[in-house]
Amino acid sequence: MRSWWYADLTWPELRDAAASGTGVVLPIGSTEQHGPHLAVSCDVDLSSALAHAIAEENDLLVAPPITYGYRSRPLSGGGQTFPGTISVSARTLMAVVEDVLVELMRSGFKRLVLLNWHYENANFIYEAAVLARERSPHADGVRIMVVEAAFAGLSEHAMEVMFEGDFQGWDVEHAAILETSLMLHLCPEKVLFDRAVDDASARHPSYDLVPAPDDFIPASGVLWKATLATAEKGAVVWPEIVAGLAVSVAREL
Repeated sequence: MRSWWYADLTWPELRDAAASGTGVVLPIGSTEQHGPHLAVSCDVDLSSALAHAIAEENDLLVAPPITYGYRSRPLSGGGQTFPGTISVSARTLMAVVEDVLVELMRSGFKRLVLLNWHYENANFIYEAAVLARERSPHADGVRIMVVEAAFAGLSEHAMEVMFEGDFQGWDVEHAAILETSLMLHLCPEKVLFDRAVDDASARHPSYDLVPAPDDFIPASGVLWKATLATAEKGAVVWPEIVAGLAVSVAREL
């Protein structure tokens, strides 16, 4: 393949790729505040990097990413009060993902992966996958793999390296140890680590309220301890995330 980036190829190359059985992975992220130290592109950067890392091994083209995600929720993303966050409704996100999948099927691609890195997108992209298959006249033989949290199955060793025995849950890992460590490893130029802070909401119950009380929202937008992140932690954990996803894709598609 001349390039594993879908957008770099011509239409005849894409036609031939589909005919040969090549698949497509669609990175899905958000444009969302990630504290005072990470770029708002964090979720897109990580989903795109992961997609490209598994592309050649699994014969997958990396589609142009979906850069807007469902609304930031206070207890897992800091909420919508931070300047810079650009969110879309669930209806919009589902419609875009559904339309993209239908178009990929129309072009002849039958091995499709939705690769998400934005906590709040979960369930909506699954529903979009179901609706796309139901709607498309080209769905025969199509298989869609929905990956909502590629990092959630880390080994005990990786979890110990990353969190040093103090893992508080994936919902509060927004802009904290994992994401900051991975960005330090993959995109250090986008990390202002001297501005990283440790923060948390004053209250973190198991339910949400609308509108969100002020004590649900940390002032910095960081939901846990960003200063504990290191590039070395990212370098240890990233290959495991890549390998685990590559194995899963090979098994299912």
